[in-house]
Amino acid sequence: MTTVIGLSQSGRTPDVVEYVIRARHNGAFTVALTNDPDSELVVWRPDGATVLLNKFPYNPGHVMVAPTAHKGDLADLDDAESLALMRALRTTLRVLRETLKPEGFNVGANLGRAAGAGIPDHVHLHVVPRWNGDTNFMPVISDVKVVNEHLKQTAEKLRPAFAT
Repeated sequence: MTTVIGLSQSGRTPDVVEYVIRARHNGAFTVALTNDPDSELVVWRPDGATVLLNKFPYNPGHVMVAPTAHKGDLADLDDAESLALMRALRTTLRVLRETLKPEGFNVGANLGRAAGAGIPDHVHLHVVPRWNGDTNFMPVISDVKVVNEHLKQTAEKLRPAFAT
């Protein structure tokens, strides 16, 4: 892994920069999608997909739903892979709705680096739970996003819910 000392041009901490560099070199999904039962970000592994917490969430419960197939575009998935991804997405929405009680969701994919894909070679869907009034002034004035729950706490809530 590459170690970065100091801040990036965007002002992110070295921990964030290190993760991004590791993702580009090793593939964050390659690491997270292995069958390592202790992977701290993975909350559910249904057939054909994986659901994992976003390490840098916009809100508590921000997850990524990824097919097991290592493909860079939704159009590259075959019918079975697409079905597995959509089933995982449907269950993820149900679990997040029941567990975290959001008032809405943003669901989407960034396809290609030009569209903002941080990991363009493994397609994934972002699911961001939303609540009325969940935005604040911190991102506007200081490039900081405040998330009111630690990833471990979110994972502890979601894993049992996915198991039912």
